[in-house]
Amino acid sequence: MHYAYAEQFRKALVTWFEQEKRDLPWRHTKDPYKIWVSEVMLQQTRVDTVIPYYTRFLEHFPTMDALANAEEELLLKQWEGLGYYSRARNLQAGVREVVEVYGGVVPNTREEISKLKGVGPYTAGAVLSIAYGVPEHAVDGNVMRVLSRVLNIHDDIALPKTKKVFEAAVDMLIDRDNASSFNQGLMELGALICTPTSPKCLLCPVREYCTAFHEGEPEKLPVKTKKVKTKPLYYDVYVMRDEAGNLKVEQRDASGLLASMWQFPMIERGDDVFTPTLLEQQYDVTITTKENLTTLKHIFSHLVWHMDVFVVDVAGVQQHWVTFEEMKKYPMPVSMLKILKAYENSLG
Repeated sequence: MHYAYAEQFRKALVTWFEQEKRDLPWRHTKDPYKIWVSEVMLQQTRVDTVIPYYTRFLEHFPTMDALANAEEELLLKQWEGLGYYSRARNLQAGVREVVEVYGGVVPNTREEISKLKGVGPYTAGAVLSIAYGVPEHAVDGNVMRVLSRVLNIHDDIALPKTKKVFEAAVDMLIDRDNASSFNQGLMELGALICTPTSPKCLLCPVREYCTAFHEGEPEKLPVKTKKVKTKPLYYDVYVMRDEAGNLKVEQRDASGLLASMWQFPMIERGDDVFTPTLLEQQYDVTITTKENLTTLKHIFSHLVWHMDVFVVDVAGVQQHWVTFEEMKKYPMPVSMLKILKAYENSLG
């Protein structure tokens, strides 16, 4: 893009953003900690979903010290339902580094902030530009979509190396006097106007500078190869009750998918239909009654859980039986919360 057009492009974008931006809670602060929290929550999660989580999270952890000193189970409970729980753990680890190494002040250079746990190129650029006004690129999917159309970039955005192309483009175009509004403007434009399908080109503040608009086919960009198919896994899940009506819960491994979250007993099925005998052997109980509760499907980025859920009454002594009300205090993944709700509804 010619220098004169670049100047007009950034002015049009910044002006539009400052007039039309959505009223979002993290836009009422320049506190780098609070902006950091919002950016981590917004990764792979819709804005409307994040807003109540963001508000509650900062009520529990209003300062970096509060988050740094929090018990993991409390942290996960506040993150419960947002998914991608490693984000929460990495955020806490990074905040602890800031408290211990940087005296509670979030670094204001890319080199230093990028050393923090869980802070990648996008989060680093977002915090630096929004909180500190530093003219650093912050390239996410929205930004790549907008700039692929404006600058007619045909590199495959599914390839990690392609992000470098867009980072260089932002470095060339960024408003050095107002990096915050420029970067947020690109993100906002991608979220509201320059959408993946049916972009609202006639409402776009920068359509005059957009190559794809002038060529008449903005929907063809960006170029993105198909994702690999997800792998299906099949489980029987048991809401297991003892003679007193208490429920059995267990904690997942400390690493891997949904690490340290709590769940109802789950047993993976192979090709054969599962028989209750394995449940009795594995948990050293005797099933006295068994009834169907519900069937669920839960989709992860790389897996799909297909779950048949049963309520079983058992005889036998086991560890970690809790009441229904106590169970609500445990951090549980969304799939288990749905099962808990289905069980609650079944009680009438």
